[in-house]
Amino acid sequence: MNDTLVVIPTYNEIENIADIVRHVMHLPAPFDLLIVDDSSPDGTADSVRALQKEFPERLHLEVRQGKLGLGTAYIHGFKWALAKEYAYICEMDADFSHNPDDLIRLREACEKDGYDLAIGSRYIQGVNVVNWPMSRVLMSYFAGYYVRFITRMKIQDPTAGFKCYRRQVLEAIQLDTIKFVGYAFQIEMKFRVWRKRFKIKEVPIIFTDRTKGKSKMSVSIFREAFLGVIQMKVRSWFTKR
Repeated sequence: MNDTLVVIPTYNEIENIADIVRHVMHLPAPFDLLIVDDSSPDGTADSVRALQKEFPERLHLEVRQGKLGLGTAYIHGFKWALAKEYAYICEMDADFSHNPDDLIRLREACEKDGYDLAIGSRYIQGVNVVNWPMSRVLMSYFAGYYVRFITRMKIQDPTAGFKCYRRQVLEAIQLDTIKFVGYAFQIEMKFRVWRKRFKIKEVPIIFTDRTKGKSKMSVSIFREAFLGVIQMKVRSWFTKR
């Protein structure tokens, strides 16, 4: 077992899953990989099972019954990682919007530079987004401004979903009490880490929109984030750091 686990949640990612698994497995630095699949009807889990024959010690699969949401998939994976005593736990998407090569820089920010959370940031050095329509770039950019205004966090990309945690962070933030399951999940996790005064580093990445498969973004997910930030901030007034 290696000391770092990458958690990737999936739902209908049959077009991407084999390529993303092989890319992570062949990185020059060793990573284990956990796929958390929500019973994808397209056979994503079956593809992972076939790949486990190639990578029997490093590729793991957890299948959940039904589409239960991004946030709960990550929490499931985080708890699995903590139980297996991994020192570093990364999260990323399955669709190559996050370049697996950047996993090495994220882990190094924690392992070598001493940070508790490393965030793959689209906005720490300008706007580094490829293949998004301008409307979505603007929505994402101003969503970050909105989150910073409400929460007072200094994180430039608070909605980012490409991260590496030290295990001590996930042990400290009470995963069972995370409220949100969609887009707002990423914000809530960073907010809790920030309120605990852990050391956070934003690592510049280039984000490339998926070319295969279907995006999971929806109006309801965005609405949860917009309203959830205010709810999250208000709750924080009545809870200890």
